[in-house]
Order: sequence, then structure tokens, then C-alpha cells
Amino acid sequence: MEWQGEATVMRQRKHGESAVILTVLSRDAGLVSGLVPGGASSKRGAMLQPGNRLGLRWRARIEEHLGTFSAEPLRARPGLMQSGDALAGVNAVTALLTYALPERDPHPLLADATEALLDQIDDGGPWAEAYLRWEMLLLEEMGFGLDLGSCAVTGTREGLAYVSPRSGRAVSAGAAGEWASRLLPLPAMLGGRGNGGLAEAFALTGHFLHSRLAEIHAGKPLPAARARLVARLAPGEGRPILDDRGDGHSFR
Repeated sequence: MEWQGEATVMRQRKHGESAVILTVLSRDAGLVSGLVPGGASSKRGAMLQPGNRLGLRWRARIEEHLGTFSAEPLRARPGLMQSGDALAGVNAVTALLTYALPERDPHPLLADATEALLDQIDDGGPWAEAYLRWEMLLLEEMGFGLDLGSCAVTGTREGLAYVSPRSGRAVSAGAAGEWASRLLPLPAMLGGRGNGGLAEAFALTGHFLHSRLAEIHAGKPLPAARARLVARLAPGEGRPILDDRGDGHSFR
């Protein structure tokens, strides 16, 4: 079995004296892992840093085997290592992808968005909101997308103020009524009528990453790298307080 293409390094783990097990993200093949002989050397190790772009050939006797990579550098992203925020960003992105995606299950839209986000982090400009949107796309690709365009109860697009923690759909202030205290606030930067900013937006995506991606999909806690990044980008972020983690209403 053989695969050839371009991919971005997600992680590497030492294997034996001099080899590493490399996991990469490819647009057409998804996550692919393979052994890189000599990958633990200082010269090869620099090429295999998370976020770098490689040209790869993967070979295995049968498809179920780990297989072996031959790798050539295509593009380094040195900016990912230039600041604490940037390093925390690439760590969170790669950790969430290797946590959420099964091997060899392609998600082209997510792969494209990941490349664009890593480019923004590498460039050194503002990228916190781009990362937030990337988290929302990750949820959508995993089957837990948020529907924030209209009210789940009335269908209106005006006065949206909350999100149902059960369905992930927006709810207007008028339709929320007595259930408002059991709903998640919809921050202004995601179309809500309030003043909530980045911290509140991360609290919203964090709720669904925990309650859907972690509890339902993966069955284990989220990677700690996500919490470390959010603590840097939005120090005031906290998970929304809900009674018994439920909304008492489906708002479907």
C-alpha cells in the first residue's frame, strides 16, 4: 500500500533510538501516521516540528500497518515558535485535531481552514477570532455544529440573545422567557445582542467542546492545550454556569 502527497505535521513521538512516529494532516487522506527512520536526529527533527509542511510518501505492506514515511521539507512556519501565544496556538490546534479525528478520515474543509489558521499564527498578526471560528468549524465537522442564524422557537433573526446548551441553536430574548437563566449567552461577536466578546465566545464553544466532542464523541477529557491557549487569549473566560448543565427545554 502506498500514499503520496503534501501534509502538515501534527505531532511526533520518539520510537526506539533514532526513529519517530509522525502524525500528519492531509487534505485528501486526513490524519496519517507513519514511522520516520532517523527522525529523532537534530537535522530531521527540526523539519518535523508541528505546523511544518512536508512532501510525503507513505508505504506499508498492508493498509492496516503503521507504515513508513519518507519526507521532504516544503514549507517551515518559524513564526509558530516565536511567541508564547503562537506556540500555545499550534499546540491547541494539533492536539484537538489528533484528539477528534479518526485516522484516514479526510475533512477537506477543516484541513483548508487549519492551513489558513496556521498561516495567520505564523504571520504574527491577530488570529484569536480566526481560532474561535476554527473551533466552530471543528464542531460542525464532527457533527455538533452550532446554528446561530435564527431563533429555534420563532425563526426570527432579530434579538438573538441565547443558545440552547442542548441543541446548539440560537434563541431570541423574547422567546427565552422563564428559561433564560438556563441558556447560554450568545456574545455579540457571534451575532448576539449583548456585549460579550472573545471570553464569552470561548465559553460558548468550550461548552460544546466539553459536552459534545469530549463526552459524546471521544469519551475522554479535552486536551489540556485548549485550556492553556484560552487562558492566554481570553483570561476572563469561564464555562457558563447552568443549573444541572441542562436547559430544561429542547428549543428544537
